[in-house]
Amino acid sequence: MTSDIFSTLSSGIYAIGVKNDHKVSACIVNSVVQVSSRPDIIAVSVNRNNYSCKCISDSGIFTVSVLSEDTSGAVIGALGYNSGKDTDKLKNVRYRVLAEGVPVIKENICCWFLCRVVNRLETRNHVLFLAEILAGSETIKRKPMTFDFFRRVVKGRAPQNSPSYREEKNTAGEMDKESWICTICGYVYSDRFVPFEELPDEWICPICGAPKLSFRRKE
Repeated sequence: MTSDIFSTLSSGIYAIGVKNDHKVSACIVNSVVQVSSRPDIIAVSVNRNNYSCKCISDSGIFTVSVLSEDTSGAVIGALGYNSGKDTDKLKNVRYRVLAEGVPVIKENICCWFLCRVVNRLETRNHVLFLAEILAGSETIKRKPMTFDFFRRVVKGRAPQNSPSYREEKNTAGEMDKESWICTICGYVYSDRFVPFEELPDEWICPICGAPKLSFRRKE
């Protein structure tokens, strides 16, 4: 079986809000699924090396913000390609903090959930948290962003810590164009009408906001 077969499994794009004793943070995942109802239980897979994983393990509480197709790729980049341990990932992201001390993203989301961990399952690289939903949105707005939309339209790439990370393969069309890759998030720039060298010096990666100097020619 090839790893490509997993791309047939449907998934969304979510922001997981976390806290510790000193600050709030958030990360991006695409592995939130409903497990049961009455009570409402969800499962979330987080890489064990992620700062958010430690925050969830220590506090036992987190939020899920369901991102929509209107959510900016820059927001996903800010939350998905940096570590909250050393970076204020929410610095340029609109959010609010619930009474429980965890953040909810406000960047064109569909809805949100407040979750309390009730169990966990360890794998070699990830921790699967089972959590009960304590509260959430009263209504749903906008269309949820799927991982497929994130890849095809936003042109995003899953970071290596993501459970859905796969080594990207060049298509026949991409081989015909000169491509440049962001060394931070893996976004590939390949526009046959506007060469990378002609982009202004202040141009930044549309996914993670990295400067033009962070790109290298893709071999």
